[in-house]
Amino acid sequence: MKVSYECGPCYLRQAREALDLATDDENLKMEIMEEIFQYLSNRFKGGINSNKTGSIMHQMIKEKTGCKDPYYKEKIEGNKLALKYLPDVKEILKDDNSLENHVKIAIIGNILDFGAFTLDDDIESVIKSSLNKDLAVKDIEEFENSLKTNDKVLYLVDNTGEIVFDKLLLEKIKEYDLDITIAVKSEPILNDACMSEALDAGLDEFGEIVEIGCGTVGYVDSEISDEFREIFNNHKFIISKGMGNYEGLTEIDLSKKDIYFLLCAKCNTISRDIGVNLHDMLLFKK
Repeated sequence: MKVSYECGPCYLRQAREALDLATDDENLKMEIMEEIFQYLSNRFKGGINSNKTGSIMHQMIKEKTGCKDPYYKEKIEGNKLALKYLPDVKEILKDDNSLENHVKIAIIGNILDFGAFTLDDDIESVIKSSLNKDLAVKDIEEFENSLKTNDKVLYLVDNTGEIVFDKLLLEKIKEYDLDITIAVKSEPILNDACMSEALDAGLDEFGEIVEIGCGTVGYVDSEISDEFREIFNNHKFIISKGMGNYEGLTEIDLSKKDIYFLLCAKCNTISRDIGVNLHDMLLFKK
């Protein structure tokens, strides 16, 4: 997906957050922010790739601070908090064990920012209220048909914390007797799930976990490894979680893919691109 004017301040917000997590050196933060302004002033214009631009910016921060994983603590806490609430979510699903509710739970995981919650927050009420909300785009019948007619699926995960809720959908997918391959980032970027976080969350219970060969914001086709490209090409049926993967995958030809996007439209640029309202929950086939 291409940038909109609103991506500019979003890059700067992300840069400030990453810098604050990566270093306490105020002089270094000023120096790096100056370089980010210079980088964006040279690169930021209509038609550029949103994910690649953000990936380069975050790589600058990691290299110049020497902190390879600014979100390390946030990722651990995100998984820990989500795992704490997993039994409660399973209880909620006992009342309605439908495929649609499992899809909603996976999308609710995409809505919840586990790094921003504490043990005192009423996450259960957020989950219940979201389950009562209709999917704005609901290609559930097509989705179930794909589960029934394919023998394997590639599942592209998004953030830590969120991946714990993905487990419930993965468990439901297993009922359709599919082989599941779960794709994670090879290097830390933001709070995206890498191999260690996926293993900590127990995703290996449901399928083979593979790395995409890079640590980019979302999916950037030019950066994935040859090994992952072969895996991607060998899967017709793909499930993509989150906005970053949507932004990257819509840059490539998907005409031969049976691909579904599960996400919450959390920014105006994404909601306009898809044609939905801000904060809508979506399951749609591209």
